[in-house]
Amino acid sequence: MKRFSPLGGVPLTALGWNEHFARAFEPFAADGLLAGRVVLEHTHLYRVLTESAETLARVSGRFRHHAEGRGEFPAVGDWVAMVPRPQGGRATIRAVLPRLSRFARKVAGSRTEEQVVAANLDTVFLVAGLDGDFNLRRLERYLVLARESGAVPVVVLNKADVCPDVATRVRDVEAIALGTPVFAVSARTPQGLDALRTFLRRGETVALLGSSGVGKSTIINALLGEALLRTREVRDHDSRGRHTSSARQLVVLPGGALVIDTPGMRELQLWEIGEGLHETFDDVDSIGATCRFRDCQHRSEPGCAVRAAVEAGRLAAARLGSYVKLRDELERLTERPERKRQEKIVGRALKAHLRTKPRR
Repeated sequence: MKRFSPLGGVPLTALGWNEHFARAFEPFAADGLLAGRVVLEHTHLYRVLTESAETLARVSGRFRHHAEGRGEFPAVGDWVAMVPRPQGGRATIRAVLPRLSRFARKVAGSRTEEQVVAANLDTVFLVAGLDGDFNLRRLERYLVLARESGAVPVVVLNKADVCPDVATRVRDVEAIALGTPVFAVSARTPQGLDALRTFLRRGETVALLGSSGVGKSTIINALLGEALLRTREVRDHDSRGRHTSSARQLVVLPGGALVIDTPGMRELQLWEIGEGLHETFDDVDSIGATCRFRDCQHRSEPGCAVRAAVEAGRLAAARLGSYVKLRDELERLTERPERKRQEKIVGRALKAHLRTKPRR
C-alpha cells in the first residue's frame, strides 16, 4: 500500500481545514499571509504543510515576545498563518489560529506551565499495552486529560497477542472508562485493527497517546501498510518502552485520515481541568452526591457515602484513591500560580519599603 503523499497541490480541506479556520484566517489572508498545518515539531522549528508545498518555519520575534507561555506556541496539528519563505530560507509563523481542541499537560518537572501535545483533534486513541506495564491508574489519568481536550477518547489495548486473559483486562478498563469505547488489538498480527479504522475518516485527525513501548508507532505502521515510523522492542524485565518517536509527527493515511504520533510520556501531570475529572470519575461523584456534607472530601468526614461504598465493596478502594490523588493534584496546580503572584506582590512591597526607609 502506497502512503498518501501530502505534497503536490492538495486542498487544505484534505488536511482538516474547515469553516472555523477559514473565518479565523480572513484577516491574515488580507495581509497576504499563507495558511498551513504543523505536521512536525522540533525545538523552535516546525515543518508545515500548505496547499502547494511542505516548508520549514520558525515563529517571528514578535510572536515570541508576546506569547505568554509555552502553550501559545505552535503544536503539531495547529493551523498557522505565516509569511512564505524567501528563496532557500524558512517561512515565518505570525500567528496560531484558534484551536478547536487540544490535548495538554503540565510540563515535566516543577515549572507550572502548559504543554500542548497535539491540537485540533477529532479523536484521541489512548494506547496501553496488555503486557507487564499495564496500569489502570495511569489510564484514568489519560482519560481525564482526553475528556478535557475536546476530542473523542477511545481506549486501545495493544499487544492482545501476549495477554493470557484479554477479556478480563477489557472488563477492568470498561469499568473505569464509563462509556468510552475500549478495543483490544494486536498491531503485529494485526488483530482488531478494523475496529480502529472506523474512526479514521477523511480530513479528520486522530492522535495516539500513551507511554513509551505501548506500540503507538507500530499501530500507525499497521494502518499505513508500511513501516514508515521506527519502532523498538520493550525491555524484557519490566515491559517498559524505550523512546522511539523523538518528535510529534502528523501522518496522512491512504484513506485521507490524519494521524498524529507522539513520543511516549513517562510523566503525565494534569493541567487546568474543567469537567474532565468529574466525567472520568462520574461513579465517585454520583455516590458522593449522597454524602452528609456537600463539600465532603471523602477522607475522614462523618457520613461519607463514598467511603461507605468502598467498605461495602461497591467501589474499589484504588478507584477512590486515584480520584483523591488527582483532585489534590489539581488543587495544588491552581494554588501555585496564585501563591507565586502573592509572593511577587509581597516582594515588590518589601523592596519599595526598603527603598523608602530612612537610613540611621
